[in-house]
Amino acid sequence: MARITFTGHLRRHIGNADTEAPGPTVAEVLAAVFEANPKARGYVLDDQGRVRKHVNLFVNDAPVADRDYLSDPVADDDEIYVLQALSGG
Repeated sequence: MARITFTGHLRRHIGNADTEAPGPTVAEVLAAVFEANPKARGYVLDDQGRVRKHVNLFVNDAPVADRDYLSDPVADDDEIYVLQALSGG
């Protein structure tokens, strides 16, 4: 199962959602995470199911390429990192 890690800032709002979940794609892994922690979904995805503008997802050290459908493949030993992107000047 893939390991999912949320940054500390997101954990403040959704609780310690770090976990492991099965699935061949980012979408399926996150669906399992959101089933166990529904509050996390709104912080990661918008109402269309796309990654929010100020959230970044990585599978291991590579950014998720498909931010709309989350079809990037995930292996059992992969880690998915969920971070809030910072912007401003």
